[in-house]
Amino acid sequence: MKILMVLTSHAALGNTGEKTGFWLEEFAAPYYVFKDAGATLTLASPQGGQPPLDPKSDDPSAQTDATKRFKADHEAQQALASTVKLASVSGADYDAVFYPGGHGPLWDLAEDKKSIELIESMYAAGKPVAAVCHAPGVLRHVKAANGEPLVKGKSVAGFTNSEEEAVQLTKVVPFLVEDMLKANGGNYSKGADWAPYVTQAGNLITGQNPASSEPAAEALLKLLKK
Repeated sequence: MKILMVLTSHAALGNTGEKTGFWLEEFAAPYYVFKDAGATLTLASPQGGQPPLDPKSDDPSAQTDATKRFKADHEAQQALASTVKLASVSGADYDAVFYPGGHGPLWDLAEDKKSIELIESMYAAGKPVAAVCHAPGVLRHVKAANGEPLVKGKSVAGFTNSEEEAVQLTKVVPFLVEDMLKANGGNYSKGADWAPYVTQAGNLITGQNPASSEPAAEALLKLLKK
């Protein structure tokens, strides 16, 4: 069971002068779900090397069992520090792909031709594709085999407009995940703000927020075990 995890390389939070990147829990929770199930993991990012961590996800208030485990896990830290370049990766080598969120992906992965092509090829090959929180933003330009948006007519979730408003970044982000998924024809639904909420449409799994990262990873595993 080979799973590819794709992280952002984007560190600037728009023109605020603040930092962004990937959200720690959204990487750590799925990482251990997959690891504990015996999966072989490859971590990739557009630029390779250490992906930028959203400093807010490092706050004491944002810590979970998975993030604490990660902080004590030298091997996992080494793996994260040495992600391979996304351009060097072939979807044919993996059974599934998982995209952790954080605001970073809205700037780089959503527009990254290699990422778009990777998702399109893996989905077309019947392989599970999962994205959580802001990472469903990576589906923005992804097309289905018929040339229509991949999310069109499919049940999808992602960071809600109300959650974005709560973190006061509605005017900072390049686009709102909820609005984009709806505009692309997705059957968008959501749970309560900050509560776990995951949707599945065949091999496409999307989660709403950080709390959804572990259940999204578990849904991906279920598909792989079928």
